[in-house]
Amino acid sequence: MSRLQADLLLLLVAVIWGSAFVAQNLGMASVGPYTFTGARFLMGALIVAPLAWREIQVQQSVSDHPPLLAAQSLLLILGLGLLLFLGAAFQQIGIVTTTITNAGFLTALYVPLVPLINWMITRRLPHWSVWPAIVGCLTGTWLLTGAQSLTINTGDLWVIASALFWAGHVLLVGQSGRRGAGPFTIACGQFLVCGVLGTTVALAIEPFSWEGLQAAAGAIAYAGFLSVGVGFTAQVVGQRYTPAADTAIILSTETAFAAIFGSLWLGETLNLHGMFGCALILSGILLVQLLPLADAMRRVRSG
Repeated sequence: MSRLQADLLLLLVAVIWGSAFVAQNLGMASVGPYTFTGARFLMGALIVAPLAWREIQVQQSVSDHPPLLAAQSLLLILGLGLLLFLGAAFQQIGIVTTTITNAGFLTALYVPLVPLINWMITRRLPHWSVWPAIVGCLTGTWLLTGAQSLTINTGDLWVIASALFWAGHVLLVGQSGRRGAGPFTIACGQFLVCGVLGTTVALAIEPFSWEGLQAAAGAIAYAGFLSVGVGFTAQVVGQRYTPAADTAIILSTETAFAAIFGSLWLGETLNLHGMFGCALILSGILLVQLLPLADAMRRVRSG
């Protein structure tokens, strides 16, 4: 796959994820957040399972006595599944009491968090643009969520917390190409882990009814098939050919698509404070990604 093809694939992922916020919102009218999360990721695992099985068979055929999955690949899948579950569940809980537009932009806070968390882990200082980007994102978050009342909606807080786990997920997906398992195997494995965790928690703490599940079936199918089965799998594939920083730029456009679909389908609108906050968050996202790329290109030209 060429770099351009990978970038276009990731842009398609951003469109899918932006539209999936609407399905996530509509599905919450009939089932709880853990039920919705568990169901859609189990569906995603089933969709990708044939591709993963074929991939494992191919890998088995090129080695005399290979393990079904190496221990490091299993650990990677477990880690990705746990981060995916925490990010998806926290986001889903937040969507109950916040708008699609807010959820989209607040989820994108993971973008400036990616280099910050990477710095905390590797001790390599991030580009200087991270710091003004974080200030801009924090200011934008306040304007988007609480500028008028000086309070932040509980749903907004849940979505903000989910951004931490999405950042960790992006970083860990970036490491997946160095492990033994193929992209479809990793995608299917992390969906299965997330789905099992979501279903387990749902059965433990949420009321369950077949009627509610049937009422939410359309939203679950859309989010499960497109957002999970197609979107997250395409992310794993595309990120093998596009660096993590560039991936974050492209995927961050899901915020704009979430606002567009929220307006078209749910009639959501933003006041002046909210629009300015969205602009600051989007500016911070682009700043933290584009300036390092510009500096790198400048060094190449001068060298």
